[in-house]
Amino acid sequence: MLNDHLLPAEPPIAPFPAPRIKLAAHSDVKKLSYKPMAMKSSEASEILDDRIDEFMTLVQTHHKLEDSAFGSAASQSTNEIVAVGRIASDSLLGKLNASSLVLETSRRMGAGYRIPLNVSALPGFQFFPGQIVALKGINASGEDFAVSGVLEVPLLGSAASPPSALEAHLQRLGGGPDAMDSDSDPIPLTIILGSGPYTADDNLDFEPLHALCSQAADSYADALILTGPFLDIDHPLIASGDFDLPEEAMTEPDTATMLTVFKYLISPAFISLTAANPHITILLVPSVKDVISKHVSWPQEPFPRASLGLPKSVRVIGNPMSLALNEINVGVSSQDILTELRAAEVIGGNPKDAALLQRLPKYIIEQRNFFPLFPPIDRESLPKTGTTSGMPTGAMIDTSYLKLGEMINVKPDILIVPSALVPFAKVRELYP
Repeated sequence: MLNDHLLPAEPPIAPFPAPRIKLAAHSDVKKLSYKPMAMKSSEASEILDDRIDEFMTLVQTHHKLEDSAFGSAASQSTNEIVAVGRIASDSLLGKLNASSLVLETSRRMGAGYRIPLNVSALPGFQFFPGQIVALKGINASGEDFAVSGVLEVPLLGSAASPPSALEAHLQRLGGGPDAMDSDSDPIPLTIILGSGPYTADDNLDFEPLHALCSQAADSYADALILTGPFLDIDHPLIASGDFDLPEEAMTEPDTATMLTVFKYLISPAFISLTAANPHITILLVPSVKDVISKHVSWPQEPFPRASLGLPKSVRVIGNPMSLALNEINVGVSSQDILTELRAAEVIGGNPKDAALLQRLPKYIIEQRNFFPLFPPIDRESLPKTGTTSGMPTGAMIDTSYLKLGEMINVKPDILIVPSALVPFAKVRELYP
């Protein structure tokens, strides 16, 4: 058992009389309501270009470097410089490797040129396509940039709450007006997380979803956070349309849609939960694989609640989303970035982070983005589905709006990024 030295709190004997979680959104959900599939190449290139320049400013401030320390990796020179750019491959096909590494410069610093990287002098390295890096080295020949070191990219700061806010949170947890001075601890929050799809490939019974909701009801959980897909477009029955609806949904069979399927197969689980636990906070995070979502690209706006029959306690949020549950800052995205990073990364020698499960989440935190990989990996390299073609949906990234995938102001206390990777639990302090 993970953290078995921590004694579990006694569950309450009845539902709490009021919500114990104050929810606050850090992301601007309205900005997620952009028009998908209207990407202009000029806008996309500017977004990618600006990201390099922004990181150069961060690196310069963090390492206290003069302007003269920076230069273009593509310019021939015998002087050592710091070059900031994006890791890319010299080929559109095949996996990134040490021989195909190139650094893509910004238009301001390197006219957008790409220069091959020579990393033979590094004791170890770990890169992935789309990663913004600051490299120290020399381009003496004009043919490649010989890397002698990799500069640390500064992290976002940690969130902090004033004493007055902490006292308000403690009072909300049940500590009363003198919570800060009390010797007894309030009942801790219970937050349950789940990831879709919530049913087996051979049925639409949604037994795992009902089990999660039953657990949340029995334990009087304070929050249930579920990431999509809820009605998975890659589900064999959904993809083929070969399934039956409950009798109560067949009053007008000719007008039934996937919204009807959601209303009669998924919403009842939330209705039962809120009846047993009225003050629970339920958050649903859409996925680009959700068949009911008209917003097919990531970053993704919430799917509409209309016609779904959801109780008022259920809130549909954006994908990704930065929010606060009391004093806890949470970052959540339903995109499976960990699987894609694992397939796309290249490591060599003795990398700084030798353990895979240490590297992957760290990439996300360091790059300050819920999907730092660019471009996404080919769909053929993703886990196969149970549909006839077996081809998964893929990332569906809208490059022009990648800035909406950035973390807001501080790094999250809890990062929620579901994955098809083998489940794991590991206790390790990544950052001070």
